[in-house]
Amino acid sequence: MINLSKATDYLQHVYAVVQHRDPNQTEFLEAVHDFLETMTPVFEQHPEYIEANILERLTEPERVIQFRVPWLDDQGYAQVNRGFRVQFNSAIGPYKGGLRLHPSVNLSIVKFLGFEQIFKNSLTGLPIGGGKGGSDFDPKGKSDNEIMRFCQSFMTELSKYIGLDTDVPAGDIGVGGREIGFLYGQYKRLRGADRGVLTGKGLSYGGSLARTEATGYGLAYYTDEMLKAHKQTFADKRVAISGAGNVAIYAIQKVEQLGGKVISCSDSNGYVIDENGIDFKVVKQIKEVERGRIKEYADRVDSATYHEGSVWTANVAYDIALPCATQNEIDGAKAQTIIANGAKVVAEGANMPSNPDAIAAYKAAKVLYGPAKAANAGGVAVSALEMSQNSMRLSWSFDEVDGRLKKIMQNIFANSVAAADQYGVSGDYLSGANIAGFTKVADAMLAQGLV
Repeated sequence: MINLSKATDYLQHVYAVVQHRDPNQTEFLEAVHDFLETMTPVFEQHPEYIEANILERLTEPERVIQFRVPWLDDQGYAQVNRGFRVQFNSAIGPYKGGLRLHPSVNLSIVKFLGFEQIFKNSLTGLPIGGGKGGSDFDPKGKSDNEIMRFCQSFMTELSKYIGLDTDVPAGDIGVGGREIGFLYGQYKRLRGADRGVLTGKGLSYGGSLARTEATGYGLAYYTDEMLKAHKQTFADKRVAISGAGNVAIYAIQKVEQLGGKVISCSDSNGYVIDENGIDFKVVKQIKEVERGRIKEYADRVDSATYHEGSVWTANVAYDIALPCATQNEIDGAKAQTIIANGAKVVAEGANMPSNPDAIAAYKAAKVLYGPAKAANAGGVAVSALEMSQNSMRLSWSFDEVDGRLKKIMQNIFANSVAAADQYGVSGDYLSGANIAGFTKVADAMLAQGLV
């Protein structure tokens, strides 16, 4: 029986429990710590959450699955990778979250992503719980046949644990349309043609229009709402973007449609600066079609220059920063560079791209900060819309899906603002997003008893 009189004591107790259980899971501990730091006003007003020990239950996944993934390379050698699926919380719906294929994937990263996904999914207003998965397999440099064999082996095991009303994976870093196709093909062979069991599918077999664009478009829509709340727009704003995956590509497209000029994008080797504005069609051709490196952009566009390293170390003027690459890409020093470059707005297209020192720097400089769980929720929102279309055996037009996405992102911002106001932290969009996402899940957990 926990008998703690103060909200802060309870929050400290929960973090100590998580830290004791998972002392080496750095990314997961960071995600939990950053979340708990915003929760004090909620628990001061809701002692029933303490009584039910909601947070200790919420920070422990409902299920963690780890498995071996053996596959044959093109030389006929047996290779082995690790596969993961963390089914974190199903209080408001089936587990929903992407599959990431990247050498850095481990249990800590999958747990941090799954934990964040709980609140991100809650914020969409759609009935989906939080989960995440993936493997330390690296698709870079692999042939299509090697990737197919890996995906088939991965799904042979994963298929035992997912289903339409249980767990619905999607894509993430390293998992695009090609990989989803191979994964779904193997699932169908093993379990039957349940189209709604994976999202991000091709249009010819149950995919949704606007799904590829959704995370990048959603990021732009969320940022636009944040700007409007401060009587600003994208018009004539210079925007720095990191990454060159589908989040970055379609953020570039939508920001430019909204009147901004995107002056950068990047990959794991380096970044390009284009003072004339990044041409998203060239980036799309290089990264999605040719699967090349971003330095090739500078070879094709005369106004562009290529530089090694992180775009967040570049001394170049911009008004808005949209990190769209990976977790912890911005530390305190890089945040100071972003601020010195003139950025007044940071909104996150990647998952947890800013570490705690970076977030502290944004706050100290009064930078408008849109956290990932709110700003990049567009992808999972349209994944849930894809599930709806599959259930109804219907396909909506691009404009209908895009319109629904825009409304969802507007609601996420509005609900975050309202939650921040309600709990006395007005203007703090990070706390507002955490609170709005959490309270819905917590109330559902209370209603369902000790499960």
